[in-house]
Amino acid sequence: MEHKAYNILLVEDDTSLGYLLSEYLGMKGFAIRWEQQAAQVMPLLESRAFDLLILDVMMPGMDGFTLGQQIHERFPEVPFIFLTARSMKIDVLKGFSVGAVDYLKKPIDEEELVVRIETLLARLEPRTASRPDTPVQVGRYHFDASRQELVLDGEVQSLTNRESEVLAFLVQHANRLCTHSEILKKIWGRNDYFNRKSLNVFVTRLRKLLAGDPDLKIENIHGQGFIFRMP
Repeated sequence: MEHKAYNILLVEDDTSLGYLLSEYLGMKGFAIRWEQQAAQVMPLLESRAFDLLILDVMMPGMDGFTLGQQIHERFPEVPFIFLTARSMKIDVLKGFSVGAVDYLKKPIDEEELVVRIETLLARLEPRTASRPDTPVQVGRYHFDASRQELVLDGEVQSLTNRESEVLAFLVQHANRLCTHSEILKKIWGRNDYFNRKSLNVFVTRLRKLLAGDPDLKIENIHGQGFIFRMP
């Protein structure tokens, strides 16, 4: 599996385990962001997109179950798994009830963790929206949807699956109104309030990624959708 396009957020307050897992997953080709405090997660999700979150359950201040429930309510399309020493059936059921897609018990076998991640990402990978088969020029950028990369002056920026799909859709429909409904139905498969909030997060991220070319603009048409202005 090609890992480099997958961004994973690890939330683990144990310094030794957090360092071990972030280093190991990094060596396996994943792009890892490691945070030690649950309070740092929600602001981070407002500005950055991740393909998968790995959450410890026992953390000071806010436990993983509470954090997972908040994530599921505000970013329901973001998959997360729990990593915990709590192995009682009631804890496992609680983990799934708040929206987790998997529940791994400590001590962790690193190889098993990688296999679980690969399996989940393969299953969750979007398949509904089409992407161009060949690289395309987007203003000053070189956009390779198949590799999920934006290149400007030799500098490569990796995109997540969702970012790549949203950008591909906007590029394919450049200079015309793309309604919230058509984007959400094509990429997410359904149009609802939570997915619309998620779409706004991805558009904000894409605006930052495309900031190197002032001629490229993603305009927000209030209450309707977006227009991707491209020469």
